[in-house]
Amino acid sequence: MSPTALPSDRRAAPTPAVTTSVPSAESTDSLFERVAWLYAFCRERLFRDDTARIISSIWPDQSPRSGTKVIELGCGPGFYSRKLALRFPQIIVTGVDRSESQLRSARQRAITQNVRNCIFERVNALALPIEDASFDALIASRILTILPDHHRAVGEMFRVLKSGGRCFIAEPRDEFWASIPLTAMWLLARVIHSGNGYREPKKATVLEADAFAQLFRQQPWKSLQIWQDGRYQYAVCEKS
Repeated sequence: MSPTALPSDRRAAPTPAVTTSVPSAESTDSLFERVAWLYAFCRERLFRDDTARIISSIWPDQSPRSGTKVIELGCGPGFYSRKLALRFPQIIVTGVDRSESQLRSARQRAITQNVRNCIFERVNALALPIEDASFDALIASRILTILPDHHRAVGEMFRVLKSGGRCFIAEPRDEFWASIPLTAMWLLARVIHSGNGYREPKKATVLEADAFAQLFRQQPWKSLQIWQDGRYQYAVCEKS
């Protein structure tokens, strides 16, 4: 697996824990490839910034110890991966996404911000090519809105976390607002390209509060917190 295209420095580059495994043929049938800049704009400028919630939920009592490994699923342009890596230079952050265009954007932003403890890899969140118990913390934002198998996604989250590891999940609650990025991407793609058969849905999948809570309760977490705040709902889970 090739490392991210971040510049080298005096410190050793973090050792990737992920092996890429997504066929290149998928690069032509995804909105996140064709109109990558529009989603990056939404993530950077329009979506809620939950960085403070992530930090207080995953590390409530102290800063993460040196060498802590964090993975962000569906990282897109790497918004949270970069922010956490900048905030805590002692940790190693791996951002993964299915879109190579999104990952190129993430890598370029990391170079611009001189982020050196963060790598980005192309993988499928439903079949993570990662060994069990590989990460101390996991974050995912708005990933369930487009994934076809929610139970499998949460199962993968549980599997790759170490004992005592925590995950932070943020998902929108309002279907209309959650679907705005997808709708805008579909409209733009139709203007720019013809004959499209993109795999993304026309609108976002939004879980009702009970279904969201039940989804996470199906794994044997040591502790589980579920709450709602405005247009978002959250899960913070700790593995036994």
